[in-house]
Amino acid sequence: MNKSFLRGVAVLSGTVIGAGIFGIPYVISKVGFSIGLLLLVLLGAAIVMLNLFLGEVILRTPGNHQLPGYAKIYLGKWGKILFMISMFLVIYGAMIAYIIGEGISLAALFGGNPLIFSLIFFFIASILLYGGIKSVAKSEAYLVGGIFLLMLLIVSMALFSGKFDVYNFYSNFGFFNILAPYGVILFALLGAPSIPEVKECLIRDRKALKKAIILGSLIPIFIYILFTAAVIGITGLDTTEIATIGLGNMLGKNVMIVGSILAIVTMFTSFLTLALAMKETYMFDFKIKKSLSFILTVSIPLIMFLVGIKSFIKVIGITGAIAGSLDGVLIVLMFWAAKKKGGRIPEYNLGKKKILGWILILLFVLGFIYTLVNLI
Repeated sequence: MNKSFLRGVAVLSGTVIGAGIFGIPYVISKVGFSIGLLLLVLLGAAIVMLNLFLGEVILRTPGNHQLPGYAKIYLGKWGKILFMISMFLVIYGAMIAYIIGEGISLAALFGGNPLIFSLIFFFIASILLYGGIKSVAKSEAYLVGGIFLLMLLIVSMALFSGKFDVYNFYSNFGFFNILAPYGVILFALLGAPSIPEVKECLIRDRKALKKAIILGSLIPIFIYILFTAAVIGITGLDTTEIATIGLGNMLGKNVMIVGSILAIVTMFTSFLTLALAMKETYMFDFKIKKSLSFILTVSIPLIMFLVGIKSFIKVIGITGAIAGSLDGVLIVLMFWAAKKKGGRIPEYNLGKKKILGWILILLFVLGFIYTLVNLI
């Protein structure tokens, strides 16, 4: 494996792995480990296929674009508008979740009021954003190795703590609520916007894009399964919304420190990356001045947080279910359209995949409807 291939894999995996990992054990603990694992594997497989679909779309299209650009080419203006709406939902939803999550994690580590820590985090991150931290934000993709090592450390501490109990895997069973974790898991798996960058990493070896997408998509799934099993094996039904906090409560100060640092660093870098993307979208796509773009980027999530949105799980669950489902359906439609309208021969061809495409659309529509019904 050459450096370009590894960098491409790291870009995708680093984009996917974010705050969502800390919410997966909580939602899975509510339906039972076996049911939750089934949904995680099912959605994971769906996302691997979606990412491969998008990879072929990108290879069939001359030039460089982002998702809204590809949508406009193959679906028209309405496709671009829907992708822009989805992007706004994902970025702002994630930023709100990170404000909440940072406050909870910092309070768990140092003691004190989560609200105060959330505001401190927000203002520090905003200052860095205003100052232009492009290189810091883009380094997130390269943190995947460090995150993986920290995850293995936490998992090892859990497995060899003497408190790991396999019975916790069977302490709850909710087959009829199988879609309850849908939004949170989908949120944690989203990484399609990074695939055009993966292609750029492999500009001299586009044939390797398929392998890079598969490996870059599977690494987060593996980490999620390992982490979720370790957490639920220790905390069971007492799993907290941010899993590392409950794990630290059960296993002591050292795990609390390692887990909190992991959560804080992961959410901090993710917040900066997304905020920078949002700011640049306003500046470059909407031609808005830098200062106003900054205000629009940081004010909306802050206002939503201050008006009373305080549940980390609800925010990422709703964001993942709505934006993730919308992206899923649009990518399948783009994939089909690119087969007919694509301007170049791709380095890999997945075939028509009509039946699989309709199965994926059905899955995303059902998840979307389930989420909406539970919001009413």
